[in-house]
Amino acid sequence: MQIERLSIELSERCSKGCGFCYNGSNREGASAWDLDDLRTFVVECAAHGTKAFSFGGGEPLEAPELLWPVLAALRGLAFRSMTTNGLLLDAELIARLAAAAIDKVHVSIHMPQDRDEVTRVIANVGALAAAGVRSGVNLLVRKSRLDAARDAARALHDAGIANERIVYLPMRGTDVPSPNDVALVAAGPFQSTTCLSKCHASPRFVSISARRTIAWCSYTVERRALEQPTYAALVTALDGLGLVDCDADHGGLVKLVTTRRSSAAPRVPA
Repeated sequence: MQIERLSIELSERCSKGCGFCYNGSNREGASAWDLDDLRTFVVECAAHGTKAFSFGGGEPLEAPELLWPVLAALRGLAFRSMTTNGLLLDAELIARLAAAAIDKVHVSIHMPQDRDEVTRVIANVGALAAAGVRSGVNLLVRKSRLDAARDAARALHDAGIANERIVYLPMRGTDVPSPNDVALVAAGPFQSTTCLSKCHASPRFVSISARRTIAWCSYTVERRALEQPTYAALVTALDGLGLVDCDADHGGLVKLVTTRRSSAAPRVPA
């Protein structure tokens, strides 16, 4: 098994506290990560061939005691990206991200119907780009808010943020858009999660929560504990791990059994 991409939630702290958050992040959200463990773990994973690390949460900028040291530890070893709500992205933090030479920052639009949020995210992305930080947008698409998502996409395009820099994220669990819905919002070739059309897993991508549980996807409830902060423990925990479809709507969750022969490679949206 070769795990090429790791998505790691640093904590469940997030002052935005969206009610639909898949992991229930909030202002008091905790983290099970110890800095020494996390730093040792990511460096060991990089040594075993992990090429890209995506840091999220929660809001990673609300876990500075973990974010900055881990970015420093991986500098020059792997691709490092971060997903943020952008609320803390002032000039000082953007300068610090530039100094850390982070490879990419994606700013999320959770409520495309909120024009102020859309305007702020456009400004965030512009400020990041001006500082030399590669940047993009994660746009949440809900079935019930397709018009708002279309309007937000147009605003992004008008600001010079093309679909190559936007990841269209379908809402999961409830209010789920169809692939055609997302395509209409994007109005052209677009990036999304590979689960847009079908729930499946890849042995090359793994998600790790702030509670140090692992899964094939950030949204699934099928998880196992990472017993030790080592690459070997990660591989062991993945052996035989299944995947529960978070959008199953017929009387109960459908468990999809995955194997190491899966060839699907999810796109990392950060």
